[in-house]
Amino acid sequence: MCPKDNHLISKDLASPFRIGPVSVRNRVVLAPMSGVTDMPFRELAWRFGAGLVVTEMVASRELVNDTAESWSRLRAAGFRPHMVQLAGREAHWMAEAAKIAADHGADIIDINMGCPAKKVIGGYSGSALMRDPDHALGLIEATVKAVDIPVTLKMRLGWDANSINAPEIARRAEAAGIQLVTIHGRTRMQFYEGRADWGAIRPVRDVISIPLIANGDVETAEDAQEILRRSGADAVMIGRGCQGRPWHAGVLAGGAEPRREDIADIAVEHYRMMLDFYGEAVAIRHARKHLGWYLERFAADLVGGDKAAIMTSRDPREVAARLYEALASGVVDSREAA
Repeated sequence: MCPKDNHLISKDLASPFRIGPVSVRNRVVLAPMSGVTDMPFRELAWRFGAGLVVTEMVASRELVNDTAESWSRLRAAGFRPHMVQLAGREAHWMAEAAKIAADHGADIIDINMGCPAKKVIGGYSGSALMRDPDHALGLIEATVKAVDIPVTLKMRLGWDANSINAPEIARRAEAAGIQLVTIHGRTRMQFYEGRADWGAIRPVRDVISIPLIANGDVETAEDAQEILRRSGADAVMIGRGCQGRPWHAGVLAGGAEPRREDIADIAVEHYRMMLDFYGEAVAIRHARKHLGWYLERFAADLVGGDKAAIMTSRDPREVAARLYEALASGVVDSREAA
């Protein structure tokens, strides 16, 4: 590749920072996204320059109980630091899962208190923990005490507009030993509706001295600079903006934008990596969301049978060939597609 230079990036985003003793190479972090940031996606994001990538959410009790899915999500992608996000509602299971993750190569443990999904909060995990800060702090304390590696915390502003308690929880979490906090600028009840409130993250910055990451609706380099300005955060986290372009976190950190003719190669490689990782039967199903995102961003005019063949075929060779053809002929510049 002979990529283009990106001149929109502040040097600040390209500079390293630390999470406790762990050095992070730049200030643009790929968000943990269940069903998205599996090992192939993280490998690509890291290759293209993301400062830090986080595993999909690993259910703590399932990891302790040795389920195949939890181990698949835990696996490192061959680079450091390896950051594992754990979810749960009981201190015992979180502590035991943190020990397992640390014993199997995790450099950082992240506690999920931000996921808004019904199946997660229905088990009183994720953002449901923000409804009971005392219980949440017990879970945090147990996890921190269980391991010698840094433990971080990801959460939302609060449960709803009447219970904005992220500053209180963040302050108490720092006192309990948490070494970084990430805030998504919405409440749980907002889910992903409307716009993230970047300025509402600043009260967290005002009460903690540890690093703060701001998250929510970051798509462009300008967005990244503006969320830092409004929130006072030290770094940014990007999630949905990377769907269909695993290179994008690295671009925001100052990396090169892939050339238009290279995007088809990247997408096909991503598909083949998923086939290798999951095996054909599982990968064909898991890959469809990713294929759809690539097509939406870079071959939006593709319709009818051609698109259906890519999305429904069970022949990996046909999918790869048709995907390449669609993207190579219909690709648009990723900055135009943002």
